[in-house]
Amino acid sequence: MADEQSSDDKTEEATPHRIQKAREEGQVPRSRELATFLLLGGGAAGLWLLAGPLGDTLERVLGASFGFDRAQALDSRVMLANALMLGQEALLALLPLFALLMVLALVGPVLLGGWMFSTKSLSPSLGKLNPVKGLGRMVSSQALAELLKTIAKSILVGGVVVMYLHAQRQELMALMMMPLGNAMADALAIVARCTALAILMLIVPTLMDVPYQLWSHAKKLRMSLEEIKREHKETDGDPQIKARIRQQQQAMARARMMSAVPTADVIVNNPTHYSVALVYHEGDMRAPRVVAKGRDEVALRIREVGEANGVPMLSAPPLARALHTHVDLEQEIPIALYQVIAEVLAWAMRLKRARQQGGLRPSLPAGLSVPDEYQVPEEAQGTAEEAGPPGAERDDGEPAAEAEASAAGAMSSDHDSDDADAGAVFQPSAKPGPDDGATTDPRVGS
Repeated sequence: MADEQSSDDKTEEATPHRIQKAREEGQVPRSRELATFLLLGGGAAGLWLLAGPLGDTLERVLGASFGFDRAQALDSRVMLANALMLGQEALLALLPLFALLMVLALVGPVLLGGWMFSTKSLSPSLGKLNPVKGLGRMVSSQALAELLKTIAKSILVGGVVVMYLHAQRQELMALMMMPLGNAMADALAIVARCTALAILMLIVPTLMDVPYQLWSHAKKLRMSLEEIKREHKETDGDPQIKARIRQQQQAMARARMMSAVPTADVIVNNPTHYSVALVYHEGDMRAPRVVAKGRDEVALRIREVGEANGVPMLSAPPLARALHTHVDLEQEIPIALYQVIAEVLAWAMRLKRARQQGGLRPSLPAGLSVPDEYQVPEEAQGTAEEAGPPGAERDDGEPAAEAEASAAGAMSSDHDSDDADAGAVFQPSAKPGPDDGATTDPRVGS
């Protein structure tokens, strides 16, 4: 009852891995009827085609075997040598027929299950000696089907042969009144026609057996849902282990990314949900490149590392979303963002120079517009979260009120100098590049 329940649970088709494993174990569909039909049909056809030369050779060998002279009768060595010569001649005459039968014996199984060589089925197994399992195989549905198939084939072929011989009873009776040579020829003709008719009748069980063997083999390899899940775990790996490996890989990738943040020229923030770090080295890069980006916790970590290493940070939500969405890691910014990134880099350079030389802080760049094709809809965030609480520090680390006061009290000459630097920092060209249609290398001035 448990076996029937287990068989009922196996409702799914076998997976490619299960089929391949079964082939390795020697389990492939085989049709004995197909192999028998090919072997008998090919053998009869070969015998028919080779009847002339084969009959002449065998007639000569038999004639030489029954006739011998006095020397052969008195000398056993001469008799043995003559017998070996005649046997070799007969074997050479039968060799083409034997070769044809060997080829057909190999081709028959290959036509259905394909070529397969496995020693696993030949390995000793104590389970094969289990009498309970042996009795179960004897009374199984497959054994019953084989028995019914054999009975039906015997009735079909035997019935047709009996009917044919019954129809030829007058000719069979007439053989007794004919000369020996003519009687032998007619008898062989009747035998050949009867054999051909019997072989043709084997087509019916062969056409029935081949689809049945394919269906039976597929049924044996059916799997339950639990077996399919277990196979996926074995072949693809445990999902939990794969998830841990993926987490470790992501952690290693973040660690490599964070190591590049201290070398960045500027970090563009959203201000809290997105952070993108940019770097540009004149002469080594065609355009600024994204060396780190992330959102939420990763973005916070980027800002912490950048603040610890004194990297200028700018709050520009539309630009941060555009860079995070449209530019991959270690990729250059698109041409459409050259102008706005040039202004950001110019501001970052002026801020670094002010920190080094002790001058006034540069004013924040205004009007950082992102082209429409790079606009990313703003996520659902509270207005207070986007604007930040009153008195909060700006991304560069100074209080907002203090920065506004510094900008309002800056001298006009300093502002003019900053504007001049902004125009010279990053100037893209309108000429396309030689490879991908990009503009020629932008240059960052000192």
